[in-house]
Formats: sequence, structure tokens, C-alpha cells
Amino acid sequence: MPDFNTTDFSNPSTFILLGIPGLEAAHIWISIPFCAMYAIAVLGNFTILFIVKRNPSLHGPMFYFLCMLAVTDLVMSTSTVPKMLSIFWFNSREISFSACLTQMYFVHSFSTMESGMLAAMAFDRYVAICKPLRYSNTLTNSAVAKIGLAVVLRSGILILPIPLLVRRWPYCRTNIIPHFYCGHIAVVKLACADIRINSYYGLFNLFSVIGVDVFLITVSYTLILRAIFRLPTKDARLKTFRTCISHLCAISALYIPGLFSSLTQRFGHNVPVHFHVLIVSV
Repeated sequence: MPDFNTTDFSNPSTFILLGIPGLEAAHIWISIPFCAMYAIAVLGNFTILFIVKRNPSLHGPMFYFLCMLAVTDLVMSTSTVPKMLSIFWFNSREISFSACLTQMYFVHSFSTMESGMLAAMAFDRYVAICKPLRYSNTLTNSAVAKIGLAVVLRSGILILPIPLLVRRWPYCRTNIIPHFYCGHIAVVKLACADIRINSYYGLFNLFSVIGVDVFLITVSYTLILRAIFRLPTKDARLKTFRTCISHLCAISALYIPGLFSSLTQRFGHNVPVHFHVLIVSV
């Protein structure tokens, strides 16, 4: 049995993931909705990819971005949910230091990619609704590929310093992480060193990357709503707005829990840990 309170080590070989602290007795029951949601997410995303691939009429910018978002969601959820379920079902709490850093990189880079994809989809909706005659000339296959590549490179490069910084710190407090995955701040709080650079870099990513995406989405939808309200009939306005509803729901599902997680980990010292973890897991 591993020693969960190991101290005086500078480079731990393993960390211990607690799952949802304070709700250990309910882990089996909590796992049921998470397992169901994961199965639905995997099935739904693969269905999207299959349908778009098999139907040439869907080979357009909006569905290309949707496929990129589906792949991003598949990777991000698969980076965390299987380990979370193994904690809930088999009490398999250990994760190696290198696996922890790898998981951290995948979770943060793909969540950033997802934000970029949502911003790209907002731009797609803006062009489709506000500049319909220029749509096919603006969002060509080449332009879509360049946007997708830019989102991937931006995320991969900007997140790379995070695990590198985490790796260089000594850890002498504990190897217990009060979470079900290796989040950046959750891990670096265990270091016995000045971790302000991690906190500052995390906030830089939050506001310069996510903040820019939110700004672009806000501008796009402000222009979209202005164009919708200029349509002559109520039916036309509703029909046009319905094309944006699913995208708006995806935006809310990503940004609200993500912003809550990032800010409470740094400043929300009075927020119960299990409440924080449950919100993030959504």
C-alpha cells in the first residue's frame, strides 16, 4: 500500500489522485452519470465524424470546424474520464509523475484548442449570416485548414511551458492531489518553491488566449445579433438565430466551468473542494 503522506522527496515517482474529496463514499454512484455522459460524448462525436465523412453535402466550413471540435472533445474527455472512472470503480489512485505531466499537457492544450475552435465557429457564423455572398470565397478549404492549424499550434506552443515549469520544482509537502486529474495549479501547489511564475503564466494564458477568444466570439455575436434584428420578419429572425443556439450552448458549457475553475483555484480559498471539483468535471 503506497504511503499517501510521503514527505521529503524532491521528485516524486507517483502522485495520488483523490477523485472528489469529501464524497469518497459516493464515488460509485457519482460514476454512473459520468460514465453515461462519457459514453454519449464518445458515441456522439464519432457519429458526427462518420456522418460528415460519408455525406459530401456536409463537406463545408461549418462542418469541418464541427469535426475539429469533435476530435478536440474526444481527446480532452479521454484524457481525464477513464482515469476518473478507474478511481471511482477500482480505487486506482496512483499516477506516475510523467503520466501526470502528460495528462496535464493534454487537458490544458486541448481545452485551449476547444476555445479556439469555438472562436473559429463564431467567425464562421458571422460570415454566413452577415456576409453570405462572400462566404464561399472567404472560408475556402485552404482558409479552414489554416485556421485549424493556427489554433492547434497556438495551443500546443503556449501550453508547453506549463508541464516544463511543473517538472523543475521540488516537491516536499505531499504527493496527494485533491482532484481526479492532474491540473496545473492543483499539482504546482504541492511544490515547496516559489510558484508565482506558474500562477502568472497561467493567468497570462487565461486572459491572453481565452480572453482573446471570448472577445472575438462576443464581437462576432454582437454583429450577428445586429444583422438578425434587421431581418424583416420574426420567422426569419428565429430561423437564423436557431443556427447559432447549439454553438452558444457549447460556448457556455466550456467557458463558465473553466473560468470558475481557474479563478477559484487561485483565489477561492473558501470554496469547498468537492464543489469545485464537481463544477470542473461538468
